[in-house]
Amino acid sequence: MDGNSTDQILASKWDLPFVLFGMGRVAFGTLPLWAKALILGLFGSVVLSYGIAWQRERGRRSR
Repeated sequence: MDGNSTDQILASKWDLPFVLFGMGRVAFGTLPLWAKALILGLFGSVVLSYGIAWQRERGRRSR
């Protein structure tokens, strides 16, 4: 890079999402459809629950 051989590699902002998506494909790629649907449903319900709780708490603080 600059000739000082610092052994540092600059990462772009898309490196982490790319790696996480790849890990998810490998981890869930061989599962049957019903297992994928179950995991996605559980994850979605947790995200929805936290989102609703966050929205309610945000509404309480603004009053």
